[in-house]
This record gives sequence, structure tokens and C-alpha cells, in this order.
Amino acid sequence: MIRDQFVTWFNYQLEPGMDVIVLKKKTSQSLTLRKMNLLYEDEHLIVIEKSAGLLSVASKKGNDETAFSILKSAVKKNYPNAELHVVHRLDRDTSGVMMFAKSKEIQQKLQDNWDAVVTKRIYYALVEGCVKNMKGEIVSSLKENKSLKVYSSKTPGDGQKAITRYRVLKRNSRYSMLEVELKTGRKNQIRVHLQDIGHSIAGDKKYGATTNPLRRLALHAGILEFTHPATGKCMHFETPIPAILETVFR
Repeated sequence: MIRDQFVTWFNYQLEPGMDVIVLKKKTSQSLTLRKMNLLYEDEHLIVIEKSAGLLSVASKKGNDETAFSILKSAVKKNYPNAELHVVHRLDRDTSGVMMFAKSKEIQQKLQDNWDAVVTKRIYYALVEGCVKNMKGEIVSSLKENKSLKVYSSKTPGDGQKAITRYRVLKRNSRYSMLEVELKTGRKNQIRVHLQDIGHSIAGDKKYGATTNPLRRLALHAGILEFTHPATGKCMHFETPIPAILETVFR
């Protein structure tokens, strides 16, 4: 823990005078997890880093292995009476930080006050094309059609208001790496908004991409910051941009 924030970067840049606290894992120490990394666990919450290609929760189409099922099975081995509840989701091909609740009460506290509890959500997106503006804000009203595809309504106020901010981290003639901050948390918000500005996420054929250099959706949930629903403390979890997202710049 650095400056009262949980940091998981192995190459985090330290500065003279910083206080660093190394937290020992207790109950989570014996958890054996596949396709994800355990970032944090206490009696109320579990925070993980999900790999790309893994569903967050089961779909209606089948019994695919999910982050929820893997984590629930691992927790049950240690605590047979333990509970696990889904708080939010990431798309199958999106990697990054997720959290789960250990009780229905904590789940409800988080979900019912999501916009107030979650203070920061940062994603990293590799998009098609050279984004000219180094930073920007995208605002629209999002709706979902009968095919379950989300789109920006052309009628102001017709749908759920969505706000996305971005800044360019690096770019070349074919691709740009963006740091994307969600100011609202709508379904497929980032994917729709980046398509709206003409820079679809690489690998996102559903939302306009024509290339797939990484053979996956090039989107990673890098930072999740929220107020702990039980303790009131600020919880900050950060993971680096996956190396595969940067291969197009080499």
C-alpha cells in the first residue's frame, strides 16, 4: 500500500520519502485461481484481475466457465458456508479489475449506490486510426435495440445519458492507445462512444472495427477506485496496460 492506496504494479515508480506498507494475504493466501489474479480479499470483498476470453458470469446460452464460478469454487474450498455475489461485469474479451461481494448486503450497498461509491474507473483501449485530439469528452444518450446492440440515440434525452472522457497515450498512423475514464457506467458505453468518434476498439467487429491485430478485444479495465461499503476507506486498485495491447507500437 502506497499513500493509502492499494498498488499491484511490479514496476511502480517510488519517490524519496514515500511510505510503503506490504500487506500479507491471510485467507486469500491459499486460493488457487485460474485465468485471473487475486488482488485483494477481506471479509466483505474480493477484487481480481480477469483475463481476456473469460466470461464474468454465466450466459443464457450455456454452462461456460466464468470468473464467478472459478472464484466461487475456490472460496468454497476454504469456507464451505461462504457466499459470493456479482457486483458488476466485464465483457468476455475485456481484461482487468473486477470486484465481488461476500454477502447480499454488501452487494446491494454497492449496486444501489454505484455512481456514488465508485470514484474512478479507468480503461485502456487500443483503437483504430490516429486520434487527432489529444483529449476529449463524448456525451450521448444510449439505448439498446431488439438485437441487444447498444447505440447512441440521435434524439437528445432519449435513453440513458452517458459520459466518457479520453486522452491519447500514444499513437501511430494505424492505431492509438487511449486512457478512457467512465463518468457514467452504461452497458458497452466505451465501445459505442469510441465508434461514435470514428475510432472503434481494435478487434471489436460488433462496434465497427475492421482489424483485429491482437485476436481479442483490445480493452483493459486498468483502475477501479471505490469507497469500501463497510469501512468507508478509499480502495484503489491498479493494473498496468497488458503488453499485448502495445505490440502494434513496436
